[in-house]
Amino acid sequence: MSRFLFVVPPLTGHINPAVGVAAELTARGHRVAWTCPDPALVTRLAGPAAGPVLPCAAAPQGERPADLRGPEALKFLWEWYLLPLAEAMAPGVRAAVEAFRPDVVVADQQAFAGALVAERLGLPWATSATTSAEFTDPLAGLPKVAAWLRGRLAALRESVGDPAATADPRFSPHLVLAFSTPELAGDGPDGVCWVGPSITSRPAAADFPWEWLDPGRGAVLVTLGTANADVGGRFLDVCRDALRERADRVQAVIVDPGGTLPAHAEDKDVLVVPSVPQLALLERGVDAMVCHAGHNSVCEALWHGTPLVVAPIRDDQPVVAGQVVAAGAGVRVRFGRVAARQLGAAVDTVLDDRAHRAAADRIGTAFRAAGGAPAAAARLDELARESR
Repeated sequence: MSRFLFVVPPLTGHINPAVGVAAELTARGHRVAWTCPDPALVTRLAGPAAGPVLPCAAAPQGERPADLRGPEALKFLWEWYLLPLAEAMAPGVRAAVEAFRPDVVVADQQAFAGALVAERLGLPWATSATTSAEFTDPLAGLPKVAAWLRGRLAALRESVGDPAATADPRFSPHLVLAFSTPELAGDGPDGVCWVGPSITSRPAAADFPWEWLDPGRGAVLVTLGTANADVGGRFLDVCRDALRERADRVQAVIVDPGGTLPAHAEDKDVLVVPSVPQLALLERGVDAMVCHAGHNSVCEALWHGTPLVVAPIRDDQPVVAGQVVAAGAGVRVRFGRVAARQLGAAVDTVLDDRAHRAAADRIGTAFRAAGGAPAAAARLDELARESR
């Protein structure tokens, strides 16, 4: 039996893939614990059998400009969130390591306090890469930003990690688990273990009026994930208008956690809800998904062979959107500028062009063949045994 400590940021899309891996490790007889700035979120997503969730501090609250895009947005993500998050989490992560005494630390790629603390304490650590965007080197065209980041990471290593070490805390020299495959992400760095998405059942989180679905029409799901409620109002309005114009062939399910759209109880064409059981809905059958190109949303859609209309907003989403288009599994539109006519044309394209669905099916097949959570757990089990 080995002990594994998962270090995760308080972000749903980064916790969900780890949930299935942790469950597989537990089923193999290992012990699992977590540390996260939001223990309640881990417990909600992983369920009561998650194992102990040890607290650590969160990054200081700050205001993120809603209209920030491009290189400025990427630098702001690091400066405003990722680096302060690592600094804040580090003492709690170290306390969790000392309390739980893991054999292996599993550090999310954006919670690299886990990597640096493990490095300093001489523990093997694995990277949990819940998005494939970092494999493309998103700062390759921004040399000044890249140099700035190297300096900040070096300073962070001096205070948190092993000053003599040289490994990038985003890429473990021991094991990098990538929850995608080259069929979507393209070629990655040498040594990456492509395990495909970790798609597992989740605790029931949302009621859904299944009887509302019309078996005589298709369905289009519109979602911007869990972290974009503050910027999605205009886009959701455009989606509603475009999809209502196609009510003769599809129904629209629009996820609106911010309550920006009016919901009409008797509307048979457009259903506006604050949340959906996304995996269950995709499993039942969705003809297309319109989304922000969040890595989890994209992978869950493609796992089920669902083609995409992607409208990236920020962070890694433009990179993931580019991967979707390059793989032939969807169409990209501009989040801030798309009109109903353009959005509708993009939806028509993925509904009518069989090549998009064929590409989505091909990627979904590759995802399943990669092994998912069981494959990731097997590699972690192997790392623990090799490190004894």
